[in-house]
Amino acid sequence: MRKPLIAGNWKMNLLIGEAVKLVNELKPLVAGVNGAEIVVCPVFTALHTVGQALKGANIAMGGQNCYLKESGAFTGEISPQMLLDAGCTWTIIGHSERRQYFNETDQVLNQKLKFALASGLKVMFCVGETLDERESGKMDEVLTRQVLHGLAGLAESDFARAAIAYEPVWAIGTGKTATPQQAQDAHAFIRGLVKKQFGETVAGSVRIQYGGSVKSDNAAELMVKPDVDGALVGGASLKAQSFADIVKNSVL
Repeated sequence: MRKPLIAGNWKMNLLIGEAVKLVNELKPLVAGVNGAEIVVCPVFTALHTVGQALKGANIAMGGQNCYLKESGAFTGEISPQMLLDAGCTWTIIGHSERRQYFNETDQVLNQKLKFALASGLKVMFCVGETLDERESGKMDEVLTRQVLHGLAGLAESDFARAAIAYEPVWAIGTGKTATPQQAQDAHAFIRGLVKKQFGETVAGSVRIQYGGSVKSDNAAELMVKPDVDGALVGGASLKAQSFADIVKNSVL
């Protein structure tokens, strides 16, 4: 039984005071939920303060990205060690916006993933196709490349601390959502790739989140699909009640 992983990716939103207000509103709403792992991913500037506010809560904290070195002359970057120091236990790597706007390649993301895991962070590793890629029949090809190249070199033991987030890029911030069956088909395909590369045990245990305009009113029908093991939530995670509803709907 794979425990649902529900993470809120706040993207480039919320100042420190706003971030603390949000988690303080969220904590009592999800305090009794034990059937899902809950994570929030604020902007870097708010991490330490939010981490303090989350002490004692059943909500973990993650970064939205990290670099592949511990320290050095890498202006503007942040290391896994810095995320850990701020109170993070998770990080997102390979989000479609990082791939699209910052030209992060499969090879670079693979290095980031392996270094973050080696540093002691847990990782949500994102994969997914654009609308053009889906409509031109390249979804399977894109997912195969992103999964096989992105996860290359991982050991079976690494998957205790790594989840995969499937994000149909065409459904992020557009109001469109993959149908539950479309999500299930993509998740099953990804799980098949993991099985081929790492074996049945890893494929059966790795969590695959859905990330594409998840909202409280569609979460339940997505989460009941056999290969959907949680959600990477964008806009709906910026409101405490809507995110809490998604969390609760994941364990119905």
